[in-house]
Amino acid sequence: MPLLLGFIFGGVGFAVGAGLLGAIRTSMGLEFWSTDMSWSIAYPVALLGWLAGVGGWKYWATEWFGGTPAVSPKGVSRYFEFNMDHKVIGIQYGVTFVALFLLSGLTAMAIRYELMHPGMQLFNEDQYNAAMSFHGIGMVAVAVAIVMGCFGNYVVPIMIGARDMAFPRINALSFWLVPPVAITLVIAVLLGGWDTGWTAYPPLSVLTKSGQTLFNLAVTTFGVVSILGGINFIVTIIYERAPGMTWGRLPIMVWGTFAGSIIAFFFTQGFAAGLLMVLFDRVIGTSFFGAAHGGSALLYEHVFWFYSHPAVYVMVLPAFGAVLEVLSHMSRKPLYAYKWVVGAMLGIVALSGVVWAHHMFTSGMADYLHAPFLVLTEMISIPTGIIFLSVLGTIWAGRLWVRTPMLFALAFIFNFTIGGLTGIYLADMPTDVHLHDTYFVVAHFHYTIMGGEIFALFAALYYWFPKMTGREFNETLGKIHFFIMFIGFQLTFIPMFQVGVRGMNRRIADFPAAYEGANVWISMSGFLLGISFIFFTVNMILSWVRGRQAAANPWGASTLEWQISSPPPEHNFDEIPVIQEGPYEYGVPGATPHARLTGAVKHA
Repeated sequence: MPLLLGFIFGGVGFAVGAGLLGAIRTSMGLEFWSTDMSWSIAYPVALLGWLAGVGGWKYWATEWFGGTPAVSPKGVSRYFEFNMDHKVIGIQYGVTFVALFLLSGLTAMAIRYELMHPGMQLFNEDQYNAAMSFHGIGMVAVAVAIVMGCFGNYVVPIMIGARDMAFPRINALSFWLVPPVAITLVIAVLLGGWDTGWTAYPPLSVLTKSGQTLFNLAVTTFGVVSILGGINFIVTIIYERAPGMTWGRLPIMVWGTFAGSIIAFFFTQGFAAGLLMVLFDRVIGTSFFGAAHGGSALLYEHVFWFYSHPAVYVMVLPAFGAVLEVLSHMSRKPLYAYKWVVGAMLGIVALSGVVWAHHMFTSGMADYLHAPFLVLTEMISIPTGIIFLSVLGTIWAGRLWVRTPMLFALAFIFNFTIGGLTGIYLADMPTDVHLHDTYFVVAHFHYTIMGGEIFALFAALYYWFPKMTGREFNETLGKIHFFIMFIGFQLTFIPMFQVGVRGMNRRIADFPAAYEGANVWISMSGFLLGISFIFFTVNMILSWVRGRQAAANPWGASTLEWQISSPPPEHNFDEIPVIQEGPYEYGVPGATPHARLTGAVKHA
C-alpha cells in the first residue's frame, strides 16, 4: 500500500509542479509545456510526493508536530515502505541494485548482438546510443552503491557492535531516493534516451534531446544518495562503536566502507555540480560550456573527473574490504599486515583526488600538466600494491576453504591485477594517446569494475547470504555460476584489449569489416557470460524461499556479526558487547574465536 501511495503522490506532485509552471508560462504568453523546463520543475515536487507516499511523512515528520512515532511493520511488507532498520535497508538496496544490474546486463546482451556484425542489426544509431548510455549509467550506479548500500548497511553496524546506523531516518531516506532514479532513467529511455553515455560531456549534452534532462535530474538525485550515505557511515563508524572497539580492532570491511564513504562525501559534489551546470545551460540559457559566449567544455571534464576518478575507489575500497574479510576467514589466518592495509586504504583516499586529469591527456590541457598527473597516477599503485601483498600473505600457507565466496574473492584478485596492469598504459601519456577512446579502455574499465567490484559483490553476497536470509544457498549452483561467469568474462574482455590496440573505437554503433571476426567471438563469449547469471538468479530465489535453515555461524568466522543469530534480531544485541580482542585472532594462543554473546564478550 505505501508503495502504491508513493506512485500516486509522486504523480500528483508531478502534475502540481508541471501545472504551476504551465500556468505561469501561459500567463506570459508561452506554451504550457516545455519539456526540459517542465521536467526540471515538476521532478523535485514529484520526488517529495513519492517520499511522503512511501512513508517518509509518517516516519520522519509526524514527531515534528507532536504525533506518535510510527512503528515499523513486520514481515515481508516492511521491505516495501519507509523503514529505519539498517538490516531492512541493506536488503532493500541489495534487491534493488541486483535487479538494476540484471536489467543493465540484458542491455549489454542487446549491445553485443548489435556489434556481432558490421551494419545495423537490432538498433539504429540513436537507439544504440540510448542503449549504450543506459547500460553505462546503470552499471556505474550498481558499482558505486551496491557493496556499501547493501552489505555496508547490513553488516557494518553489527561488526562494530552498534544497534543501528547513527541516523536511521537519513538512512531510510537515502534508499527511497533510489527508485525514482531508476524510474526516471527508464522514462528517459522511453522518451528516446540520451546520446552522451554516462559521462554527459558538453556541448553534446547541452544540445541533445530531452532524455538528457531526465538523466541529469536522476543522476543528481543519486549523488544526494551517495553523500547522505557517506555522512551516515562516517558518523556511525566514529561514534557508534561498542566499548573496546578501537580503531585497531575494526574489521577490514569497516575500514573499506569508512574510506569509501570519505571519498563519497567529499567528491560527489563535483559530478552533481557539473550536471547542474549542464541543466542550467539547457533550461535557463546560461553558458558555462558554450564557447561562443565565453564558456568552456573543458571545464566540465575537469569537474566531472574530479569526482569520477575518485568514484572508482568509492566502488573498489568497500570491495577490497569485503574480499579481504572473506579471504582471512576462509584461509583461517589473521589478515596479513593489517595496519599497512588500513594505511594503504587511507593513502588511496588521499591520492584519489589528485589524479583526475590522466583522463584528459587528449583533451587539449597544457603540456606541462602531463608529467605531474602521470606520476601521481602511478603513485596510487603503491597503496594498491600493499593491499595485494596483504592478500598473498593472508592466503599463503593458509587452510583454504574453497567455497563459492572464496572462489569469487580469488577471482577478484586475478581480475583486478589485470585491470591494474593495463591501467598503466592509460596512465602514461605516450601510450594513452594511442589507446584513448578505444576498446582497450572498455576492457580495462571492465576488468577494474566488473572483474573487480562485481566479482567482489558476489563474494560478499554468497558469504553474507546465510546471515541476511537465515538460509543456505546451493553450493553446486554457486560454483556453476562462478566458473561460467569467470570463463565467460575472460573470453569476452581479453580480446577487447587486442581490438583496442588495433584501433577499434568504443561507443560507436558500427565498425569496419576487419574487426568482424573478433566481435563475433566477443559477442558469443558475452552471451556465455550472461548465461551465468541465470544460475545465480535461480540459486538466490530458490535458496531464499526454500533453502535449508542456516546456522548462526556457518563459516566459523570470528567477527561480531557471526556471533548472533541468522538473521540477526531487530536491535542486533540484547546488551552492547565489550570488545577485548581483534577481529582475526586465528592461531593466537588464548583467543576464543567462537565466543558467545552473553553481555560483555570478546571480539575474536
